[in-house]
Amino acid sequence: MSVIPKIEAFAAELTEIRQDFHAHPELGFEETRTSGIVAEKLRAFGVDEVHEGIGGTGVVGLINGQGGGNRRVGLRADMDALPIDEASGVPFASKNPGRMHACGHDGHTTMLLGAARYLAETRDFDGTVVLIFQPAEEGLGGARRMIDEGLFDQFPCDEIYGMHNDPNSDPGVVRVTPGPAMAGASFFDITVKGTGSHAAMPQQSRDPIVIGTALVQQLQTVVSRNTPPTKPVVLSVTKFNSGSAYNVVPDMATVSGTIRYFHDEVSDMADTRIRELCAGMAQAYGIEISVDVRNVFDVLMNDADLATAYVAAASDIVGGDHAAESTEQMTGSEDFADMLKVVPGAYCRVGHAGNIPLHNPAFVLDDTILPVGASIYARIIETRLPKGSAG
Repeated sequence: MSVIPKIEAFAAELTEIRQDFHAHPELGFEETRTSGIVAEKLRAFGVDEVHEGIGGTGVVGLINGQGGGNRRVGLRADMDALPIDEASGVPFASKNPGRMHACGHDGHTTMLLGAARYLAETRDFDGTVVLIFQPAEEGLGGARRMIDEGLFDQFPCDEIYGMHNDPNSDPGVVRVTPGPAMAGASFFDITVKGTGSHAAMPQQSRDPIVIGTALVQQLQTVVSRNTPPTKPVVLSVTKFNSGSAYNVVPDMATVSGTIRYFHDEVSDMADTRIRELCAGMAQAYGIEISVDVRNVFDVLMNDADLATAYVAAASDIVGGDHAAESTEQMTGSEDFADMLKVVPGAYCRVGHAGNIPLHNPAFVLDDTILPVGASIYARIIETRLPKGSAG
C-alpha cells in the first residue's frame, strides 16, 4: 500500500470530516448541511470555482492545473443517506432518527474532499478537474437531475470516474469491471382494486389479498419461465400492503418491488410480462389492477480503455497485486450510470475491513479507506491529465 504521503498526512482530518457527516445524515435532495460543508471545505482548500445548487443540493468545484490545457476530467461522489434507523453502536452514530449512512456515501464525499485538497495544493497536472458532489443517488434520480439542469453543458468533461466502498472485498483490493458492471433497475407499483366486505362474509368480496398473493406468485415466472438463462434478471417483490382491521376484507392491496437487469430487451420483456399478468388477473377476477413500472437506474457501462487506466492508477496506490479488472457483474444499481451514458469513464470498488453488508442498520465504514480512495482519485487525475500534456 502506497497512499500519497500528503494525503496520509491529513488522514486524521478526513476521519473527523467523515464521522461528522455520518452523525448528521440527510436523505436525497435534503443534503443542505452536507453540501454546505462540502462547499465551505472546497473554498478553504483553494478550489478555483465552487458552484452550489446544481440538481437541488449538488456542488461542483473546478481545479485548474499548473500547465493549462483544455482537457477536463470529472470525479464524482454521492452525498445522500438511507431511510434507516442506525444500530451500529459507534460513538458517532446518526443523530437524525430514521436516517443513516448505511451505504458509505459519507465516505465517498470525504474521499473526494481529500482528493480535492491534495489536487488544489499540488496542481501537478494539466487541464481541469471537475469535482461533482451529487445528491440523491439512492433511487431518487440525483444524477439525472444534475444532468437535466445542465451539469455537463456548464462543466463539460472528457472522461469521468467514480468509486464505491466494498465491505465484501478484502481491504485495499480495487476491482473494475469493463463493460456492463452494475445492473439497471426499474421499480414497480401494482394496485389491486377489489371489493371489500365483512370478514365473516367473504363471499361478498373480491378479495385483493387473495388476488394480490396469487399475483406475487405469478410474477416469479417472469424470471423462471420468460428470461433466457444467459441474460440474468432479478425480480423481487419487496412490499405488500393491505388491510387495517381483523374483521374487514379490504378493498385494495398494493404490491411493489424492483427489476434488475443487464440487457434493455430483458427489461422491456419484464415490463410487458408484468402488465400482461396483471391484465389477465384483472380479467379473471373481474376487478381493476393498475400498474406503474418506471426506470430508475440505467445499466452502468464502464469504458473498457478507461477501466484499464483506472486499474493502472489504483495499482500505484494499492499495489499491482491488489488492483485488477474483473468479470463480476453486480445486481446492485448505481445512478453514476446516467453520467456514464453522457461521458465515458469508469467506476471502481474499493474493499475495506468489516463484515456487515451495505444497507444494513449495523453497517460500519472502515475509516482507513479514506486516504486510499482519496489517493486513487488524485492519481487518476495525475495520470489522465499528466503535467506537460497541454503542449
